[in-house]
Amino acid sequence: MNIILLGAPGAGKGTQARILVEGRGMVQLSTGDMLRAARTSGTEMGQKVAAVMDAGQLVTDEIVIGLIAEQLEKGAKGGFIFDGFPRTLAQADALGDLLAAKGESLDAVVELRVDDEALVDRITGRFTCGNCGEVYHDRTKPTKVPGVCDVCGSHDLKRRADDNEDSLRQRLLEYYKKTSPLIGYYHAKGKLNVVDGLQDMTKVTADVAGALGG
Repeated sequence: MNIILLGAPGAGKGTQARILVEGRGMVQLSTGDMLRAARTSGTEMGQKVAAVMDAGQLVTDEIVIGLIAEQLEKGAKGGFIFDGFPRTLAQADALGDLLAAKGESLDAVVELRVDDEALVDRITGRFTCGNCGEVYHDRTKPTKVPGVCDVCGSHDLKRRADDNEDSLRQRLLEYYKKTSPLIGYYHAKGKLNVVDGLQDMTKVTADVAGALGG
């Protein structure tokens, strides 16, 4: 099974991808990870990637498609999760052509849909323990003792620099500008499945599984 996961920043896409990788043996193809790996691989494609990135230029669709083609050649028992690709309609067409050439198809597109205001509340109130990684929230899960981690007692509580409202709204705007055409594209092809990304995580996981046929 080959799927695309779509979701705004903070919608839980990474969490659901990990669950699919662990539970179904799928392989997550993240364009960012693939580019970083290719750059240091020493392969012909890797040398192309390194040259483009070192020159400060944008990596072309041709190169990204080439990297994905390499991964598809390796195969994956449970199929592939495309994460961060496609981002444009041209890339969506190219992915479809590539899969068809390999005798494969795209089985589903899952969009983790979120309400912007609820997402802003979820993200901007979030902080973590720098020592053990426990996640907290100002409103829904504060520490029992202000400034002290409940789990390990550390005082090293941190917020991500870009977890502020202005930065998040800008990231959301960029996401919608890029993905709105894709959502229409895959809806027209009958591939789009919408899951409420603001539900309890176990319910989101169950709905994603349902969208993929259980």
